[in-house]
Amino acid sequence: MPKKYSSYDQINTELEILKLEREIHKQHILLNVEKTKESLQPQNILQEALNSCKTIFSNSYMTILQIAIPYVINWLSNKKRGN
Repeated sequence: MPKKYSSYDQINTELEILKLEREIHKQHILLNVEKTKESLQPQNILQEALNSCKTIFSNSYMTILQIAIPYVINWLSNKKRGN
C-alpha cells in the first residue's frame, strides 16, 4: 500500500532518509570492494595459505603423534633385536 503524505515536509524528510540509506549502502559496498582487493594481493594470499596450513597442522598434531609413536616404538624395538 503506498504511503500517504500530508505535507511536502514529510516527503522531503522521507527523501532525505532514503538518500542517507543509499549513501550508507554505497559506502558499505565500497568498503567491501577495498577489503576484497586487499585480500587478493599476493602477499595476503600467501599469508592466508600459511595460516591455513598452520591451523591444519596444529589441530592434527596430536593425532599424528598418537598414530606415529607406536610405529616408531615398534621400529626401534625391532631394530634393537636385529630384525
